[in-house]
Amino acid sequence: MPEEFAFPISEFYARTSLALPRIEIIPGDAVPEPYRALLAHERDMTSTLERFHGSEIYITALSSEQRGGQYFREVVLRRVSDDVSVEFGANCVNLNRFTPEARWMILQAKVPLGRILRDHGIDHAIQVLNFYRVQPDDRIRRALQLTTSDALFGRQAILSDSDGRRISQVVEILPPL
Repeated sequence: MPEEFAFPISEFYARTSLALPRIEIIPGDAVPEPYRALLAHERDMTSTLERFHGSEIYITALSSEQRGGQYFREVVLRRVSDDVSVEFGANCVNLNRFTPEARWMILQAKVPLGRILRDHGIDHAIQVLNFYRVQPDDRIRRALQLTTSDALFGRQAILSDSDGRRISQVVEILPPL
């Protein structure tokens, strides 16, 4: 699969025939604080961002597509307290690994996956594949309501269930803090 280093965000760019923004893979220790504390861990981003921002998080789906048992969504995570964008991301979820109720919640695209996993008691592990420095393009700037083109930081990760089966792959990009 081309652009594997940026999957699944690469899927949304391919669908629109847009070139990926400049995404540079960097070592974890090259990610500056406070981004490193928010990205260099094996926890879900929902709880990490909620703790950091002191607010619950909800999502706005920018686009989505279901292909067989896979559900792709491109989202912005926002603080409930003031509607500020706290992450731009893309997710490929294996719907077959979820109960019907959790699957329904995922497809509603309102609740972050991390909260669904927590609320449904779904044990999971997170493996970070890559850390990024991203030069935001118009698509990312609009999604995060940015007025500058300063470099952003993010990560690519795989979430697996307690049997080691992939339940999701995600790219998460943080706005300036």
